[in-house]
Parts: sequence; structure tokens; C-alpha cells
Amino acid sequence: MNKMNRSQEREQAFILVFEKAFNPECEIEDIFNLALESEFMEPSDFAINLAKTTVDNISQIDDKITQFARGWTTERITKVSLSILRIAICEMIYFDDIPEGVSINEAVELAKTYASKEEGAFINGVLGSISRNK
Repeated sequence: MNKMNRSQEREQAFILVFEKAFNPECEIEDIFNLALESEFMEPSDFAINLAKTTVDNISQIDDKITQFARGWTTERITKVSLSILRIAICEMIYFDDIPEGVSINEAVELAKTYASKEEGAFINGVLGSISRNK
């Protein structure tokens, strides 16, 4: 098994948070364990820690989204964009060892893979506003 890089671990965290959005009754660890069992994911302490920290602090993270995504509620944002925003904001707030620019760039890269061009620009704008207002 190859060691994943941080981008791949972050992508796993995004998938976990995205999956949780559709299964709010499930614990994030259960979603992760099921993904491991089905060999959909590889073990990653960083991925599960990022996903768990995101879910555990979702109301504070969503408050930031509502504050900086002017005119947008979390209900209006696609689940893909919302999940990307949530993990990036989680990193920006709770992971002091990760430079904010890295969190923003990684979020934009995830958006290029999973979202539309417009969503990527939206994500970049929201995260940039949060970063400038810290």
C-alpha cells in the first residue's frame, strides 16, 4: 500500500464530510470504517482527524460560511461545495500547522475535480474573505 500524500488524505476527508451530509445520523468514524472495509479508502489519521474535527465543529464552521458567503445560506450551496468549504475552514481555524494558503489552494483543487468552475471561484472567494478577515 502506497503512503498517501496530504492532498489525497484531504480528499478522503472531503469524501467523508460529503457522505456525512447525506447520512447525518451516522457517526463519521462509522462512515470511515465502512469505507475502509470496502477498500474505498486507505487508513489515514489525518483524514479521519480532519473529517471528525469538521463534523464536531460544524455549527461554528457553518456560521463562518454564512458570514462570508454573502447572500448564500448553507442550504443553497451544493453539498459538494459546502463539504469542500467546511474542511478548508476547519483547517484554517483548527489546524495551526497548515498555512491558510495551502488550505485555500487545496480546496480550489478539490473544486476543480468535484465541482463546477463557478463553484471553484465561489469557494476561493469565500475562503479568501475569511483569510483576510482573521
